[in-house]
Amino acid sequence: MSTVAEQLRSAREAKNLTVEQVAEATKIRTDHIRALEEGKYTAFSATIYIRGSVKNYAGMLKLDPVALLAALDGELKGTTQFREPPPLVETQKTFLDALILLLAKLNWKLGAAGVVVLAVVLIIGLSVWAWRQHQKSDPLKNLPPAIYQPANVGDTLPLHNAK
Repeated sequence: MSTVAEQLRSAREAKNLTVEQVAEATKIRTDHIRALEEGKYTAFSATIYIRGSVKNYAGMLKLDPVALLAALDGELKGTTQFREPPPLVETQKTFLDALILLLAKLNWKLGAAGVVVLAVVLIIGLSVWAWRQHQKSDPLKNLPPAIYQPANVGDTLPLHNAK
């Protein structure tokens, strides 16, 4: 079976189309069309661009895009540059990345219910502790017993005589 590049080139030549006509119809750059027809996939920065260009090119030439993309995947696995997808980020994961990932996986409805239950238990516990502290610090608790002493008669104010 011929390669994807050979299939694209032969289909274009069979329809008597130039590279410029294909570029105009598909909006793919001419250098990328030439790279696809020559099998030089290093002109593309990522596999997604190669696959998209092949799909558009095959659709314009009325070829089966699914079969061509399957053949393309087989060819790309043989290359070192496009064997595996590139990493999304090139930095090492930090503690903050792991924490954010963990928080993203949480069930927030269950977490919110847990926070409410924890808050209620904390409020009840603090209330009981405050009540016990208040009972221990009662100022009337440590007073000696009171003794009644009548007041002297002269110590009181006289009543007003109404005449």
